[in-house]
Amino acid sequence: MPLHVLDSLSAIAPLEWDALVPVNQPFLSHAFLSALEDSASLGPQSGWQAEHLLHIEDGHLLAALPSYRKWHSYGEYVFDHGWADACARAGIDYYPKLLTAVPFSPVSGPRLLAARVEDGLELLGSLPGYLEIEGLSSAHINFTDAFTDAALAGQEGWLQRIGCQYHWQNRGYRDFQDFLDALSSRKRKQMRKEREQVAGQGIEFEWLEGGQLDEAQWDFVYACYANTYAIRRQAPYLTRTFFSLLAERMPEAIRVVLAKQGSRPVAMAFSLVGGDSFYGRYWGCLAEFDRLHFETCFYQGMDYAIAHGLQRFDAGAQGEHKLIRGFEPVITRSWHYLRHPGLKAAVADFLMREQEGVLAYAEEAKTALPYRQC
Repeated sequence: MPLHVLDSLSAIAPLEWDALVPVNQPFLSHAFLSALEDSASLGPQSGWQAEHLLHIEDGHLLAALPSYRKWHSYGEYVFDHGWADACARAGIDYYPKLLTAVPFSPVSGPRLLAARVEDGLELLGSLPGYLEIEGLSSAHINFTDAFTDAALAGQEGWLQRIGCQYHWQNRGYRDFQDFLDALSSRKRKQMRKEREQVAGQGIEFEWLEGGQLDEAQWDFVYACYANTYAIRRQAPYLTRTFFSLLAERMPEAIRVVLAKQGSRPVAMAFSLVGGDSFYGRYWGCLAEFDRLHFETCFYQGMDYAIAHGLQRFDAGAQGEHKLIRGFEPVITRSWHYLRHPGLKAAVADFLMREQEGVLAYAEEAKTALPYRQC
């Protein structure tokens, strides 16, 4: 099956693309992905070139893989730097490679978008030939959902990799105090103390949806976001234009909480909502306050999820400090197709050993959770 390739989502109508995207998945929407492209957050200069693969028949879009040609491994959150280093030592070209993922967002969800299962399988079956023709070393599909997992498990040559994130589950809590009542006494006191420390510094919070922020407030949001990279001497992945475009194209999905001391904003957390899920994405501050990060990024999000009946809070990758605040270990999956037989064999062996360690870690991590033992 010949694959159709798009180097820009502007070449396809939003309604046609979104017809393949579940309504509760803001990160795969035409609005989100096109805002990344149109804001110059992606492009050859960033090492991310859009290369969306489509299955089109009789003029109808039947399946798609939102993908990118990559010349590095930054912004992916499934770390394959060791594989690239091994290739460099062995004289094997690892870059460019093909990545199917949401850029800069380690959020799990659909990756193979298809009207029918068989259409998606046809697209996947054409991928190895496409890699060979294009001279791409490999294909990587990160943070998959159950549908994509099942499709890839039936394809020859794909290697599964697991990881661990931390998500908070709303178990029908009436309010934050109801959540605290589910914790051990010591952990309950610790969280209450953290919140009191923030309030004692005169910090209050204001929640806004995407359409409620003006450009000056978006300037502040971006300044906070960029500062999280500046303190690590890194350039931010996203441009200022991205936030304005997203607010224009999908304001209903955006939630921003501003932390204010008096009338002065000092920090923010930027999130998206979709279906029954709350996705914490970006945070930043322009002044340091004790415990402000935990309050702005976690407790405010929990409060919001409870108040609005959202069931799951995905606060992003990494961060063991989330465990003691009630975020539970969740297994994530990615899939990798490596054309070089020697590299494939070495990675397959590594992944078998890594999987044992990740599963053992996830079980051990549960012992750090703050919930009362029944």
